[in-house]
Amino acid sequence: MNISVLGTLDVRENGVSITPTAPKARQVLALLAVHADRVVSVASLTEELWGTTPPRSARTTLQTYVLQLRELIGAALEQDPATEGKRRTAKDVLATVPGGYRLDSADGISDVREFKRLTDLGLRLTDAGDLEGGAEQLREALDLWTGPAFAGVQAGAQLEVEAKRLEETRLSALDRRIDADLRLGRHRDLVAELAGLVSRYPTHETLCGQYMLALHRSGRRSEALRTYQRIRTTLVRDLGLEPSADLWRIRDMILASGPDTSVDQGTDEIVERRRRTT
Repeated sequence: MNISVLGTLDVRENGVSITPTAPKARQVLALLAVHADRVVSVASLTEELWGTTPPRSARTTLQTYVLQLRELIGAALEQDPATEGKRRTAKDVLATVPGGYRLDSADGISDVREFKRLTDLGLRLTDAGDLEGGAEQLREALDLWTGPAFAGVQAGAQLEVEAKRLEETRLSALDRRIDADLRLGRHRDLVAELAGLVSRYPTHETLCGQYMLALHRSGRRSEALRTYQRIRTTLVRDLGLEPSADLWRIRDMILASGPDTSVDQGTDEIVERRRRTT
């Protein structure tokens, strides 16, 4: 089974899509897919579909969605060249277990698991000093994302939590990959990417600090300082907060470095200290 949730939901058995078009059935499959090979309780599925006020018919209706998914799975399994006696059944793939249901991937490909594997490898390499190898693994992990998690699915409470969790893991991997690229001297290549990220996440101080460093190291000192002023204005106006200590240290180092493109060694120390605490 191939499971993709880091973008448009796409679940395939034997290369055949088992992703339904009906919104509620898509929700059920999405929650089962992100927790593949683990039990998802009836309570979690019920909350996902109907929130805190499920109808009296909730359990029966949920069973109907499970049956719809099994029909799609059964049709996909018919494409399996295995003999009838060895072929898995739809109930094997989407199993009823005490308290809930489990989607059995049969050790198939899950983009969430692959993202975690590549991210963990990338972090180990960067921590060991292999910035080039670490950045490459993190880049491969981030390339698995084709859009927001569960794109095309009407998310309820459970999927919203999962989407936020996955987005945080993506941002964390992105932060570490950019740090590695900065330490490799790729600041000019990062400017355009960071400009888009800062526009998308206007109060994200880590990205802002990285953008300031990339601009300054590219000889764009005044733009780096204007970037600091913009985020400070946004933080004070929208959240009533001043920028973090690391951000104002980067600003002060840029101010102290003069109008050339040299960078105080302390900026690398800030990057390294923040890396050790994440």
